[in-house]
Amino acid sequence: AWALHGSLHGAGRALDHANYTLFGLGCAALGAYYLVFVLGWMRILAEWGIKLSYPAALRAEMVSMLAKYIPGGIWTPAARVVAARRAGVTDAALVTSSMLLEAGLSAVSGVVVFVVGLAFVDNVDAPLAPLVIFGAVLLVLVQPRVFRPLAGKVLRRFGYTKELPNLPARTLTVLLAFYAGTWVLGGLALWLLLRSVGGHPEPASIVFLGGTAAVGAIVAVVFVFAPSGLGPREASMYGLLLAVATPGQALGAVALNRLALTAVELLLFLVVGIVLRGIARRPAEPAELPSS
Repeated sequence: AWALHGSLHGAGRALDHANYTLFGLGCAALGAYYLVFVLGWMRILAEWGIKLSYPAALRAEMVSMLAKYIPGGIWTPAARVVAARRAGVTDAALVTSSMLLEAGLSAVSGVVVFVVGLAFVDNVDAPLAPLVIFGAVLLVLVQPRVFRPLAGKVLRRFGYTKELPNLPARTLTVLLAFYAGTWVLGGLALWLLLRSVGGHPEPASIVFLGGTAAVGAIVAVVFVFAPSGLGPREASMYGLLLAVATPGQALGAVALNRLALTAVELLLFLVVGIVLRGIARRPAEPAELPSS
C-alpha cells in the first residue's frame, strides 16, 4: 500500500484514457502466448510416449490456469490431471511430472530472459542475486539425472512404482530456447499494454518486459496462498515496470495485465471447449459397403 501511495490517481487517469485498440492487440499477443506455450507441454508428453491432440492439451492447460484462482497450489496440477484423464491420458503421475518439468523449464528460461533484458534498460531495482540463484537451482533440478530420481522418490510414496521416462539433453535445450521465446512473446503483450495507458517504452525493452512477466509468474507460483498470485504478482511487476514507465502508467499496465490474463484464459477455455464438443458430436462417416 505504501509503494502504491500517490500512484492510484495517475493509474486511474491512465485507465480512463486507455487506448482500446492497443489493449486489444495486447490481449491478442497474450492469447498467442498461451496458444504457443502449450506446444512445450505436448513436446514433453510426446517424448514420454503420450500423444495428446492440440485442442485437448490446450483445454487441459486452460483448466489448470483457471484453477490457479482457487487458493492453494494443489488445484492447478489436480485440474490438469483431471482434464488429461478426460482426454484419455490416465497416468496421473506422469502428467503431474510433466507439468512440474514444464514449470521448471519455463521458470529457468524466464530468469534467463530477464537477465538478458537488463542490458536493454537502465535503473532497474531488482533482487538479481536471489533470482539468479533461484534459476540456477531450478536448472539443476530439471536435469534428467536429478529430476527423474527425485520425482520418482516422491511418486513412490504415493504408490507409483514405474520409472519416469528420460528426456534427452537435446530436447531439454530445445525446450529452454522455446520457453525463452514464449516469454519474449509475453513481453510484447506487456509492451502493448504499457503503450495502451500512455507509456512509451522502447521496442528494445520487450525482452526486459518478457523477463518482468516471467518474474511475475514465478512470484505467483511461490505465493500459493494468493489466488493466481493476485497481489504479489502485480506488486513485483509494478516495481520492475518503473524502469520503463511512470508510477501511474506502471500501475495501470499491471491492472490491465490482470484483466487481460483472466479474460484471455477464460475465452480460450470456452472456445476450445466448444471446439472439442463439436468434434465429439460430429457423426462418424458411414462405412462403405463392399461391392457385390
